[in-house]
Amino acid sequence: MERNTRQRSAIRDAIAQADRPLLPQEVLDAAQKDVPGLGIATVYRNLKVLVEEGELQAVNLPGENPRFELAGHQHHHHFQCRQCLRVFDVHACPGDLSRLAPQGFTVEDHDLTLYGRCSECAPPTRVARRPAGKTVTAPGHTHRHRS
Repeated sequence: MERNTRQRSAIRDAIAQADRPLLPQEVLDAAQKDVPGLGIATVYRNLKVLVEEGELQAVNLPGENPRFELAGHQHHHHFQCRQCLRVFDVHACPGDLSRLAPQGFTVEDHDLTLYGRCSECAPPTRVARRPAGKTVTAPGHTHRHRS
């Protein structure tokens, strides 16, 4: 077992305080507040050890560098803001997705990532009701809203 260094504590604390998955550079920026001389190589080395020891887990999003969060979370998903690119935990799950798999396939696990804008990046919204039966189209998706 590796010794618990000041750098490792600062890295672990930075991730815990963020309460969301962080990129190594975000970990460095936050941990440098406690350990000003901390470097990115030390962050990577300690992230690897903390994952191996089971204290952290990697969050892998398609086409993205891994982010890191504290291990031990219940099953959850993620939301990535398309504007600031930060990733947040989503503590909800649609449940059994086996009905989406091709016939004859068995779903053993799933990972869901939502994309949009976080509360800091989203434009202010107006409260408005859609008329019954109005179709809303988004790129690649069409949903029919019912009242």
